[in-house]
Amino acid sequence: MSNISILSLGGNQPSKIGSPKETLTFALRSLASREVIILRESSFYSNPAFPKGSGPDFVNSVAVIDSQYKPSELLEILHEVEAECGRRRDVRWGPRTLDIDLIDFAGRVLPDHQVYHRWSNLSPEDQGKLTPEHLILPHPRVQDRAFVLVPLSEVLPDWKHPVTGLSVAEMLRNLPESDRNEVVRLPEA
Repeated sequence: MSNISILSLGGNQPSKIGSPKETLTFALRSLASREVIILRESSFYSNPAFPKGSGPDFVNSVAVIDSQYKPSELLEILHEVEAECGRRRDVRWGPRTLDIDLIDFAGRVLPDHQVYHRWSNLSPEDQGKLTPEHLILPHPRVQDRAFVLVPLSEVLPDWKHPVTGLSVAEMLRNLPESDRNEVVRLPEA
């Protein structure tokens, strides 16, 4: 059984691998060496750190993958790759060498709709303080993050949110234009 999933990758600090772009490229290759099939990769994009002014701009991308892993197993592998690239979890939303978020896993809602809705409706203040004890899918903030949706529109424009049914384009239209404009595609070379 295949498990088509969406990953969001980002970083704004150099790692032992190199620049954030080099680190994101390395992370995808490291995942591939762990039997994760990379189906599509977006271009690299730049966007300001969150909260604004909290650090250098981030480099972000999105990958569509397939694997035979269960969601918890895939999350464990993502954390292994983050650690391999020097990721430390000192400050929520702080600068980092690599962050890999599992955005969607085969359209599943985990652990259930009630928990998903509780986390997706957290106040901005609580979002900055609370960390879930277990994996929540789809990612409860995907609809709020232009830095995920812009590259996602490049590689999987037909994806629909498993809970709301909104398309990538609809979620992007719901964001302020200023948020969308802050996500800038980086040159290839």
